[in-house]
Amino acid sequence: MKHLGSPTKAIVAALGLAAMTAPALAQQGLDEPFQKPFKEALAGKTVAYVPVAMNFDLTEGWYAGLKKELEPLGVKFVIRDANWNTNAGAQAVTSLISEKPAVMVVHNPDVQTYAKLLQRAENEGIYVIQINMGSAYRSSAFVGANWVEIGERQTEGVVKACEGKSNKIAIIQGALSAAASAYTLKGVENVLAKHPEIKVVSSQAADWDAAKAKAITQTVLKQNPDLCGIVGFWDGMDIGTAAAVKEAGLTGKVFLATSGGGERKGACELVKSGAFDLNMSYDVPTQAAQMAGTIKWLLSSGVKPGSVKGSEYTTLIPITKENADSQTACWNLSDLKK
Repeated sequence: MKHLGSPTKAIVAALGLAAMTAPALAQQGLDEPFQKPFKEALAGKTVAYVPVAMNFDLTEGWYAGLKKELEPLGVKFVIRDANWNTNAGAQAVTSLISEKPAVMVVHNPDVQTYAKLLQRAENEGIYVIQINMGSAYRSSAFVGANWVEIGERQTEGVVKACEGKSNKIAIIQGALSAAASAYTLKGVENVLAKHPEIKVVSSQAADWDAAKAKAITQTVLKQNPDLCGIVGFWDGMDIGTAAAVKEAGLTGKVFLATSGGGERKGACELVKSGAFDLNMSYDVPTQAAQMAGTIKWLLSSGVKPGSVKGSEYTTLIPITKENADSQTACWNLSDLKK
């Protein structure tokens, strides 16, 4: 039989050695080699933001989300508010190209006006991220809704609601030249092609204007009091659409589908009240986080502006009465600004 004492002494000795050496090893951390150049790539850089206008949930939410993510890293922001004026927006983009910010975040009023300017910006070394409404030029990144999908899902909701009814529907478009409107209309057409029983009695552009949307809807309802559904292209505009439906005493009888950024007072509250039956949310805080992440990557990667091109389509959240009370369906602008 072997003596058991020696191995036991060896084990004790080994444990003692480990106890002496472990603290020394624990005190020698490794410096992560990539965080310093990452911070240096962002510190002091300027991000220029050109929305179609400020002072509504989408553009305010994107700006607040970007600031929250990027300002702690030393990123500076400048805003050029086009205030719904396409010419003013084009002048702002032109001016920014000469000012040379590191990144431009651009919300296009239509597919053509800024296209050549954005290409010129990237040719001159400025990263361009387009948000929600893209141009004909594909820049380093597009972050936004898949409008074709939105059009399809809204129309599917309206078609289902019209079963057993008149099958008469109306379409309230945005601005005809805007990507959001043109692509949404394509989605509407995709679904209607499968449902020949549906009759479109009106398809008009309200140019993102709630007053115009209300006037159009009032006329349509007078001519078609048996209308069963409306596909609207933006909840900020469709507040007017809903008001016309309510005035006609048809709330709950005319199914109104719309879309928007998901801000609580403009989405969940209006769905809860019955003004909207379906609001397809493209979730502004998520879009802001995606833009911020893309900016971090572009600036830290060192890739040449315009040499990479990609898209990040937002996961949609359908808001109905079933989830309008939930804490996850909508967001508050005040919380995003904290």
